Amino acid sequence: MRDNTKLLLLVLLSLIFAGLFIGVGLNLDNYQYFLSRRVPKVLAIALAGIAIAQSSLAFQTITHNRILTPSIMGFDSLYMFVQVMVVVLFGGFSSYALNPYVNFSLSVAAMLAFSSLLFAFYFRRQQSNLMALLLLGVILGQLFSNISSFFIMLMDPNDFSSVQANMFASFNNVKVELVYWVTPLLLLVCFGLFQMHRLLDVFWLDNDNAISLGVDVRLVTRKVLMLSAVLIAISTALVGPVMFFGLLVTNLTREWFRSYQHRTLLIGCSAMSVCALLSGQWVVEKVFQFETTLSVVINFIGGIYFLSLLLRNKVV
Repeated sequence: MRDNTKLLLLVLLSLIFAGLFIGVGLNLDNYQYFLSRRVPKVLAIALAGIAIAQSSLAFQTITHNRILTPSIMGFDSLYMFVQVMVVVLFGGFSSYALNPYVNFSLSVAAMLAFSSLLFAFYFRRQQSNLMALLLLGVILGQLFSNISSFFIMLMDPNDFSSVQANMFASFNNVKVELVYWVTPLLLLVCFGLFQMHRLLDVFWLDNDNAISLGVDVRLVTRKVLMLSAVLIAISTALVGPVMFFGLLVTNLTREWFRSYQHRTLLIGCSAMSVCALLSGQWVVEKVFQFETTLSVVINFIGGIYFLSLLLRNKVV
């Protein structure tokens, strides 16, 4: 099967499940109410899937490693740290905590600043090792997580309730108020990544080949880190942190599509991500009757796949 056919199949399946989500049970009496609730939910799931897929794929390209995702750099932990510190400094019922637009803007600004500091520290020396950058990300991510846990233990129960909603991934309770606000930003970031697809093709070889072919490694790495930070902020703000989904969907995309070109992989990974999330959520709601959650299923399958990648020792 050709890659274009596979891509069309994924898009068709995504549209089918989106139609099932939106159209089942509608009639002339209730369509206004259900459409106002279902359309933003489906759009939020699709946007989160695209953000996770593209950030993970581009991040794996610049690290030349198929088991790494932006979560390993501490971006998810940083997002939670920002949420906790907003409540600690301003209170759980302040406009900074309750206003989703202000809250999201603060989170994006903090994650971009973190990416800039990380990049500046990484390229401060002449000979920089990407593994040192990844190790630094792991340490800082653990630091953010521990500090967040410490402040959560000291919180008032009322303040903790405002933080708790952001601590776990939820595809049933998406933040629909942010959907239409972050859509233009997501499209702009995805367009920026797609414009870099030729550079990413060369970057996937290795740093030495990329440099010899005229690629500015520092500039590309900085851009991908910045764009990944924005995408992770969007996905986490919409549905919460999802640990293994980026790892799962990017590796499945690279194995299913024959092409190495990121022009195909970026679109294919996004389509596969949206299809997986919509179909998985539909199965959770209609088959399992909400007896489990999609995030639990993703972490279970993704954890097993992560262990299989390590045991095969072919992609590390």
